[in-house]
Amino acid sequence: QVHVAESGGGSVQAGGSLRLSCAYSGYGSRRPCMGWFRQAPGKKREGVARINIGGGTYQVDSTMGRFTISRDDAKNMMYLQMNRLLPEDTAMYYCAATPESHCGLKESDYNVWGQGIRVTVSS
Repeated sequence: QVHVAESGGGSVQAGGSLRLSCAYSGYGSRRPCMGWFRQAPGKKREGVARINIGGGTYQVDSTMGRFTISRDDAKNMMYLQMNRLLPEDTAMYYCAATPESHCGLKESDYNVWGQGIRVTVSS
């Protein structure tokens, strides 16, 4: 059974950094295409970044120069390094995966979701 689980959230002041981790399991020798989403209070969930099985990445403009998505398939892990955090980055962050080799930033691209982890950035 496939499964993903986030870790590494928390509370930081604006300008600080956090690294989110996502552990995946159940894919055997295959590597899933994976993404990060977030949902701020009172808002819809939105895509943040994704990384395909070849390591190609895409991220939304608001995170460019601040966030970096990466993966270490030897450890069955995906990461989101978040630097220069802003109060507007405050949200529940979700890891998502799909067995497809490529994926985008639409929720419908993914079929496995984590429980989410909270990130709070104070001003």
